[in-house]
Amino acid sequence: MILRAVYHPDVERHAPKDFFKRGQMVPTPEIPARARAAFDLLSRRGMPLTLAPDAGPAPRAAVHTPALLRYLETAHARWIAKPGFSDTIIPNVFQGPGMTGYPDDILAQAGFHASDLSAPIVAETWAAITAAANVAVHAARQVTGGDAHASYAICRPPGHHASRERIGGFCYLNNAAIAAQDALVRLAAHGKPPRAAILDIDLHHGNGTQDIFYDRDDVLFVSLHADPAWTYPYLSGYRGETGAGRGLGYTLNYPLPVGTPDQGYQEALADALGSIRAFAPGILVLSLGFDPFEGDPYQGLKVTTPGFGHIGAMIAGLRLPTVIVQEGGYAVDDLQANLSSFLEGFESACSTL
Repeated sequence: MILRAVYHPDVERHAPKDFFKRGQMVPTPEIPARARAAFDLLSRRGMPLTLAPDAGPAPRAAVHTPALLRYLETAHARWIAKPGFSDTIIPNVFQGPGMTGYPDDILAQAGFHASDLSAPIVAETWAAITAAANVAVHAARQVTGGDAHASYAICRPPGHHASRERIGGFCYLNNAAIAAQDALVRLAAHGKPPRAAILDIDLHHGNGTQDIFYDRDDVLFVSLHADPAWTYPYLSGYRGETGAGRGLGYTLNYPLPVGTPDQGYQEALADALGSIRAFAPGILVLSLGFDPFEGDPYQGLKVTTPGFGHIGAMIAGLRLPTVIVQEGGYAVDDLQANLSSFLEGFESACSTL
């Protein structure tokens, strides 16, 4: 079993100080140290680490709208050129029912392309989010090209809340969706069935990933997350959301009661993995969040550090080529222990297959 990792230091360049939460500006927990902690751990473990090359705009354009990509690339320079505007983009208008126009003004575009106030844009955001997308793409290409059975993409900022044309929840480009779409193209080019499964085990529902693939039957999206009636994104992630059109039945949501411990989590995961096996994908993209951790500041679920090892082993039991894309996880002091536990479980299970 070959397990590799992909990184780029530019993922650390996005460093807003605050975000808007519960009516006030508070320090953001989505900090560069999250990526650095993962990089340092993998370096100590001796895992082969590759510097992600520039994959160009095509993988991003295969997932996101041209309008969103133009906005993200140019937004900050246009924003700070406005007299009296701050150094950080946080919108104060949003699209509502019956509002169908697309404005030219940067203030209005900021609201059009945002689903909430938790994805501020600063001067280095574009460099960081494109680097993260490149990391995810290269990890997918290592796996589809046969260079690795699994590849760990150290992505930051996370991506699973970013939809086709909107940012939110600390997310700007959907790294997991970009990796999955690129993998589909390469599987087809290699004469393999272009079918991918995306398993999202972040604390929060991957609403952006669901949006991107909701009407498609070539991607099975499965998400385990804390009950959205209690936590972000609140408006999606319910069991009744199962896809639309050709995609009906290809979205599966497992909203878990707040405080679910290891046993309950693993029971739900076992059921989810059964659905992935039945789908028989050519590749698995894992949106790996460590915020289900019992010590995470978001306090939604109660997965322990050893529990992440069991999760890793269970996922490895699928025996699928796997792209592991880093999502959330904000207990930075515990991130290395949780990641190490996950990788030990994953690698141990792979070695017995």
